[in-house]
Parts: sequence; structure tokens; C-alpha cells
Amino acid sequence: MEGLDHFDDNTGDTVFRDIIFLALAGFVAIVLLLLPHLNPPARAEAETNAPGNVIVELRWPDELNSDVDLWVEAPGDKPVGYSNKGGVSFNLLRDDLGNLADATRMNYEVSYSRGVPHGEYTVNVHLYRNLSGADSIPVTVVISVKPSEDAPAKQILATSVDLRHEGQEITAFRFSLDEKGRLISGSVHDLPRPLRSRKS
Repeated sequence: MEGLDHFDDNTGDTVFRDIIFLALAGFVAIVLLLLPHLNPPARAEAETNAPGNVIVELRWPDELNSDVDLWVEAPGDKPVGYSNKGGVSFNLLRDDLGNLADATRMNYEVSYSRGVPHGEYTVNVHLYRNLSGADSIPVTVVISVKPSEDAPAKQILATSVDLRHEGQEITAFRFSLDEKGRLISGSVHDLPRPLRSRKS
């Protein structure tokens, strides 16, 4: 009888330990399942709504320590660029000087308009300084239009040009928009129109 009582005590201890272990394992499993929901990853925001209505972007290779300038002119306004950063319609967001005073190595300038005046726009690029010594600096110009505050920005034009010497100014685009901010068919050309020398 004593041996049987001893067997019953061991069985009771074993069952108790098994129940505790299973409860603990179940608790750990629940915690592991809930962990991703306690601190969910931030959701990517919906499509970014860029400021401005007419957006003109200028890019050149990040590895080139060169100062390329964007100049834009809206209908009936004065040219906007590094020495005149704001007009009635456009504002130059930043004058990128290449590697000088640049927290990032990204070579990028952008101008935004307030509203979409109808008429002809001119977009020029100008090589102010070429410290990289490159024979040719490829420059990309992209133009997007957001006809209203609720509408997404839509790219309407893009081109690439090569700047070959300091002081060179090239007209990348001349184009016209109608009263609803739509590109007028047949209005796009690149007949030279200097902007930098007409900044006032």
C-alpha cells in the first residue's frame, strides 16, 4: 500500500507540472501572437500631395560637384531663380550649390507655383559653376501640373539637356497651359529665351 501511495503522489506531481507547463506554453503562444498587434508598423501614408500647382524639378548627377540653376517664368511674371527666389506665381524652394553646404549629396532644385495662370511658361537651366570639371553635365527637367488642390500632380513634360560650359543657359521648355491647367497641344518648343539676364 505504501508503494501505491508513493506512486499516486508522483503521478499527481507529474500531472500538476504538466498542467503548469501547458498553461505557461499557452500564455507564451498568446503573447507571441499578440506582439505584432501591440505595436503595429506605421502604415505608409496615402499618396503624397505635393504643394503648388505647377511643379518644375531639376536633377543632375549627384556625384558631380556642380552648381546648376533652375529658372522659370510664369505668364505675365518675372523670372524666378537663385537671385530672385520668388515672383507672383513661382517660388524657388532651394538653390542647390552642388556639394557646398549640402546635408545630402542629392543635386536637385524645384520651383512651385501658386495657382495655374494660363499662357506661356519658360523653363531654363543654367550652369553657374562646374567644380567637378566634367566636360558635360546631363540635366533632367520634369514638369508636373496639379490643376486644383484636390487633384494629384500629373507629369506633363520631361526632357534632358547637356550643359557644357560655365555661364551656359539653355531653354529646356516653353509651353502653354489653358484656363483649366491643361497643356495646349502644339505649344511645346525650346526656342531660346534668356531668363537669368531678365531677372528684374
